[in-house]
Amino acid sequence: MKKKIIKTADGSSSIYLPDWDESYHSKHGAIQEAYHVFIKHGLDLFKANEKVNILEIGFGTGLNCFITFLEALKRNLKIKYDGIEAYPLKAEEILALNYVEKLKATNYSKIFAMLHAVEWEEIQEIYANFKLLKRKILFKDIKDQNKFDLIYFDAFGARVQPELWTEDIFRIMYKSLKDKGILVTYSAKGSVRRVMQQVGFLVEKLPGPPGKREMLRGSKIKN
Repeated sequence: MKKKIIKTADGSSSIYLPDWDESYHSKHGAIQEAYHVFIKHGLDLFKANEKVNILEIGFGTGLNCFITFLEALKRNLKIKYDGIEAYPLKAEEILALNYVEKLKATNYSKIFAMLHAVEWEEIQEIYANFKLLKRKILFKDIKDQNKFDLIYFDAFGARVQPELWTEDIFRIMYKSLKDKGILVTYSAKGSVRRVMQQVGFLVEKLPGPPGKREMLRGSKIKN
């Protein structure tokens, strides 16, 4: 599928898919969206020095993983990060991304490169207290149970891939979380909220990132 590097409103880059009229991040700001959805309403729920097991649905450009790494350093979090991606980006596409520059993280440029360069299906120690496992599988084939504290659900939108936003997929997400685990997503569609509730999530509507009125957060709270 054809891909085009674009610049979003906050100056950070993303990848646009002309055939789908869909991009990997919000056109209103890739970095702003990542911080608002996944850090502010996800990682920020955990205290300094905690161990956090994270599952990312849609590893893509590695932006969410890299930002999580930077934030984990500040908070001394111990992170085990599983990134699911069935269709990894090519090396030249990754090189065209400007996240290291825009995040003022040139000291960690080698870390960003490592996120993409390390082998798939093997746990890699990227840095002290940050381990990464990249998994090249379809979302429907995830079999983990009671494993993760936090899920970043960052799949392509339901308009272009409705099969990724079904009750079956969110049941897999629910099972993979520990009790009291959290799932955050940029989506605020009523259909997504309803399937999350149907599989057991306690769902909150939260203020969305720039360009979106709302987003969703689901908690695995057993009665």
